[in-house]
This record gives sequence, C-alpha cells and structure tokens, in this order.
Amino acid sequence: MIDINSIFKIKDKTEFNAIALEIFQFQFQHNRVYRSFCDLLYKHPSDVKLIEDIPFLPIDFFKTRKIICKDTPIETVFTSSGTTGNMTSKHYVTDLDVYKNSFRKGFSHFYGAIEDYAILALLPSYLEREGSSLVYMVNDLIAQSNSSDSGFYLNNLLELTETLHRLNSEGKKTLLIGVSFALLDLVEQQSFQLKNTVVMETGGMKGRRRELIRTELHQILKNGFGVNQIHSEYGMTELLSQAYSKGNGIFNCPPWMKVFTRDTEDPLSLQGKGKTGGINIIDLANIHSCSFIATQDLGKVYPDDSFEIIGRFDNADVRGCNLMVL
Repeated sequence: MIDINSIFKIKDKTEFNAIALEIFQFQFQHNRVYRSFCDLLYKHPSDVKLIEDIPFLPIDFFKTRKIICKDTPIETVFTSSGTTGNMTSKHYVTDLDVYKNSFRKGFSHFYGAIEDYAILALLPSYLEREGSSLVYMVNDLIAQSNSSDSGFYLNNLLELTETLHRLNSEGKKTLLIGVSFALLDLVEQQSFQLKNTVVMETGGMKGRRRELIRTELHQILKNGFGVNQIHSEYGMTELLSQAYSKGNGIFNCPPWMKVFTRDTEDPLSLQGKGKTGGINIIDLANIHSCSFIATQDLGKVYPDDSFEIIGRFDNADVRGCNLMVL
C-alpha cells in the first residue's frame, strides 16, 4: 500500500515519477472505471514505464461515472457548479484528510504560514450552493488563520471594504480571495490602495457578467485595488490540489502535481513544452479516485514546468476520443 504521507514529501522529479507510476498501478488495479478505460486503450502496467505513458482519463467521466478506488466509505461528495447547463461533475472523496493536507501544504508552499494571514473570502456564487470544494478549502484556511478578521462575505461589501482598509492601515498580511465578478463588483463601488494584501481571483463570471480576457480583468482589478499583481488559483472539483499564479497568469504546481499538454488533434499523445494544447494533470493527492486527468482547458507549459491557461475546448473542439462517451 502506498504511504500517503510520502506524496507530500516529494523533493524532486525522480521521487515524483516513482510515486506516480506506483499510483498508476494501484489505480489500474482498484479503480474499475479507470481500468476499463486503460483496457480499451490496451494500456496496462507492463506497457507503462514512464509517466508520459500513463493514460489520462477524460474529465467528463466525473459527470457520468463514479470515479473511485475500491468500495471505501465516502466522506463527502464535491460537485461542480454546472453553470454551463451540462451535467455536474461529482468527486467522491473517501479521505478528507488527504485534501486538507494537500491544500494546507500547497498554500504554505507558495505563501508561507497560513496563520500569518487574515483571509477574506468573496465567493458568493460558491456559497449559494452545496458541495463546493473551494468553499471547503477556504473555510478551513480561515479557521487555520487564527485571525478574528477572517471570514466569508456574501452581500456585505461595505463591511468587507472597511475591513480591508483597516487591515491595510494596520499592516496586517491579508489574502482577499474572490470569484472574478464579485471582485469587479467591489472595485466598481470602492477604491483601494492595498499594500499588504494578496488579491487572488478564482476565475469565472458564473453567468453574472460578460467574460473578459485575463489581461483586461487583471488590469481592472490592479487599478481598483491599487496592487501590482493579481494572483490566481487554479483548481477544480475533480482535483484535490491547486496551482497558484502570483501574477501574469503563469501558474506553478506544488511538488505532488504536474501539468502536461496533449495534441489537440490526437488527444492520446502528449506534446512538447511551449506548444498550445489540451491540459492534462497528474494530481497525486487524487490517490483514491484518479490522479491522471485530461481536462477541457487549453494551455501551454513552459520549460520550467510553469503553465498558462489560454481557454477551453468547446464540444466541437474535442476531437478523436470517442471513448469519452462510453
């Protein structure tokens, strides 16, 4: 059995690759849906010598199948928002401690000790529904922050404004994490010159506003909050890890997560760095579901393994993989 703690102690590429191959064998044996997918591709552990050989499960399977290893009791089910009108994804989580370990250690890896921050969350569209993995994460980070100022804000933007100004004048390290449309609502009503605050957008207009390209969105937010950079969080219902950007839309992964791109015309083939393609993710924290996921995002991976999200496939763009409808 794989030592789950070893996932969060990975120090280099060699350790990552070894654990990824071990998890592939485990999930091939114990995840019925993933095993069936690999069987259809004629990809078995004897054929997989490198992590690049591992099959990536199309993310749409989380909408139609129960992606889980063995018959372990389920602690919670995270669900996607379903704002596109499609079926929602369901991520069956059998061990919430793995998720907590992942997002706590991931945050600390990029930003330092959680308890040093006041964490202010502006996530109305997520709070208005159940099953959000983002709300679960932020709620835990708020508890870990040990700040009486930390908390969620729904429609009380005036109170949030006063708290931001006060924390700024006190020199308190602050994280303001919010969905894009709500952050835009805030800077349209108020103006700031924040010196000690990380402003982090989680993406998405959720049908509340017209979509903006990232550079336009970030420029409006930089002007409105008086900050030099807008940070971003990249995560999804189907993952238990997050990548973070500290500016310019360039994301970095924690040591137990890795991003590749696949050929847009041949979804079973990975491609070299620097080319735009479909985003494939290895998330080793997903040990009890599936760690190898082909997303519907388009992006580019750079030589240092940082990456950028450029857009999304629409249904007409997903080519060559009719296994997705099985």
